[in-house]
Amino acid sequence: MPNYGVALDLGTSGFRSHLVDLDDNARILDTAITVRHPLPGANIMDHLHFWMKSGSEVGHGIIMGTIQNLISLYGKDKMKDIRRISVCGNPIQLSIFENIEVRDLAFAGKNKLKSLGVKSPDRSAHVTTAGTIGIPGINPEVEVLIPPAIRHEIGADALAMIMKSHMLEKDETCMVTDYGTNAEMGLYHDGQLYSGSAAAGPAMEGQSIKYGILAAPGAISDVSISEDGMWDNIVLDDRLVPITTCKVDPLTGREVKILDYQARGITGTGVVSAMAEGLKSGAISLPHIVNEEHRLKFTNGIYFTEEDVQEAGKAMGAIRAGHRTLMKEVGIDDGDVRTMYMAGASGTYVDAVKAQYCGMIPRVLDEVYQLGNTSLMMAHDLLRDAETLDEMQSVANSISANHIMFAGNEIFEKMYVLELAYWTEGMSFDMYSEMMEMEGLGSMPALVPPKKVVRVVKSDIPDVGGGVHTMEEVGLILRGSFDGCTGCRKCERGCPERALKVTEGPTINVRSDLCLGTACQACEMNCPEKVYEFARLTPVI
Repeated sequence: MPNYGVALDLGTSGFRSHLVDLDDNARILDTAITVRHPLPGANIMDHLHFWMKSGSEVGHGIIMGTIQNLISLYGKDKMKDIRRISVCGNPIQLSIFENIEVRDLAFAGKNKLKSLGVKSPDRSAHVTTAGTIGIPGINPEVEVLIPPAIRHEIGADALAMIMKSHMLEKDETCMVTDYGTNAEMGLYHDGQLYSGSAAAGPAMEGQSIKYGILAAPGAISDVSISEDGMWDNIVLDDRLVPITTCKVDPLTGREVKILDYQARGITGTGVVSAMAEGLKSGAISLPHIVNEEHRLKFTNGIYFTEEDVQEAGKAMGAIRAGHRTLMKEVGIDDGDVRTMYMAGASGTYVDAVKAQYCGMIPRVLDEVYQLGNTSLMMAHDLLRDAETLDEMQSVANSISANHIMFAGNEIFEKMYVLELAYWTEGMSFDMYSEMMEMEGLGSMPALVPPKKVVRVVKSDIPDVGGGVHTMEEVGLILRGSFDGCTGCRKCERGCPERALKVTEGPTINVRSDLCLGTACQACEMNCPEKVYEFARLTPVI
């Protein structure tokens, strides 16, 4: 009888997983990923708002149903032979997975938490069961390994990137960032770890972009200007390895095929590359694209809009503001950070020099290491060696961590206002740098490319086993009927993501993964009878 384990990375923009053979040193057999997060909304705050407004029972039902469907991609016959599950992710994702208190992560003020009677739960390493968590379709006695947080707001994903980078073993000042919707970052200086979390937004994961998708087969992960001025379109193949499929003139769309491989969209690293190459070549003059259609053109009819330019700029600006806020809070200058570690899909496939050009890593560095998906790697390590859980707790206990809240931080706010002016309002870089100095934030140094760039892994998931299973329809249907509803379908027609359908009854059906959640609720506002309540929708399980 086989003994399987499942490693889960619970990311803000989607879930990734491995099926492993526990009898063969946790050898990876297969990989399965979702193309979106199952909860409504485009970022972690949207997920929290939905969770608190619609109720944890609804939110947890969506998460559990998605995990069941994700694991079933390996074959429903294998589910009975799963013996152990491990997870990794930030504190919010792990809390909603376990269905424990999240309000201590949603509100920063101690008085607010006290008035609500909120107590932070214990987020140390522990082992529970699938039955306790409520994972359907799995033997309830299956062990579930939950890694620790360093502090309640610094999670297992941050711990994973710190341990996998080995940054604590160095004497020098260094920085690490897991690039994604919620960019977790750490600065290690004089034996102290300073952390922060920048709400970069979904563009870093290819979301909220016209043709954006997660790092999955068929995603444009990079573009590069060739000698003839055309752009190489580099696409992830079926094993998530980047391949050059064609050359395209981004302003005219003229294309020269190299490989017969279909691109489906553009991921976060492709967005960064398009921005860097567009700015360098003059195809982008912020905040505009300089052709009649105001579009950058890629292969297979995929294109990049001026709205995409602004979304990408806001995300990259938040990351640069976060990095510089950490440096200013610690009291160090540009050039003091010697080494940068880049984690996550957006830290793996992106060209480090292009990332530096766009402000995603400091402008003066000696070395850059691109690590891959450290969260999924750590979840896999937990299955391979039971002592890893204790090791993670030991490292978490040993780290003297100082978490800097960017929300309300004066330095971050000043920085981000200038970033928005640069990326979305056409402020010149010289003026941006001058304004930085006027605000007491120091001018931006000249860009010095890193002396050494090491791509530790070829893809963000280095070993996919037999292949990658992709879940296109993520999450569940949220359904509800409302007294007084006339079935006019104004809610359906007004949904910007086409996530809502009205069926006989009339009954409202909303795809949770496509819905923008509490950040939108155009459906509720468009109801002429004012009887529709988004929070009363319940998942169809």
